[in-house]
Amino acid sequence: MIVCVCKRISDSRIREAVQDGCHTMDDVREELGVASQCGRCSDCALEVVVDELQQLSVKEADIAACL
Repeated sequence: MIVCVCKRISDSRIREAVQDGCHTMDDVREELGVASQCGRCSDCALEVVVDELQQLSVKEADIAACL
């Protein structure tokens, strides 16, 4: 599913970035450009980041820090 229409970034690509070490929205934004133009995708992108962090069993405190 395409999350960021402006940059044509999918949820799969966001998940890959999280798996590769992007553990905050700022990291994902810097790496992929998600939510860096119109910003409409930021909520959905954040949901994908948090979901993937949970899948990777990242501690709740670390997930809260990514917000």
